[in-house]
Amino acid sequence: MSPLAPDAAAANAARTIALQMLEERGRGAVLVGVARVDAALEHLLQALMAPGPSKADGLFLPDRPLGSLWAKVALARRLGLIDAPVERALSVLRKLRNAFAHSAESASFNDPVHSARLAEIYAAARANPLWAPLEAALAAQPPSARGPLEPALREYILLITILVAFLEATAQQLRPYRPPVVMGFAGIRRVVSTPADS
Repeated sequence: MSPLAPDAAAANAARTIALQMLEERGRGAVLVGVARVDAALEHLLQALMAPGPSKADGLFLPDRPLGSLWAKVALARRLGLIDAPVERALSVLRKLRNAFAHSAESASFNDPVHSARLAEIYAAARANPLWAPLEAALAAQPPSARGPLEPALREYILLITILVAFLEATAQQLRPYRPPVVMGFAGIRRVVSTPADS
């Protein structure tokens, strides 16, 4: 299966996300970035699922089956919605978020443990067609009151931006899954497809 070309909506969304992420630094950048990825992954899964019985069915609440980032990543991979490199990237981000959230000291992207994990992910993400244009857009931004953008933070922002933009773009192309058969107390029945399902 060949990758789909990024459309204008994904590119515009990516620019917006990247510019919003510029407002964050350090621990805040990690927590906000992973929260955005988590929300995009939830949206991706919801795009494939039949609607819940009510708006408050709670499947994605923190204490529910799909409340953790790990559960969402595992399900998305098992459904074939993300490939193995994206799964690894999301796993690294989950570990990074946990390390930054639970560190009593000032956590840093330059910590050898974090930088080694992220280096492999960045190498894979650079293949994305939006990486270079977004990198140029970030470089063109004037320095903020917080000072110039560190290279490690810039790469993290690019990774988050690409993941969120492409998870959202993928979700927009999905329709709720309709199994070919459904089990009921009367037995198994075939689901008849309608033209609208195509």
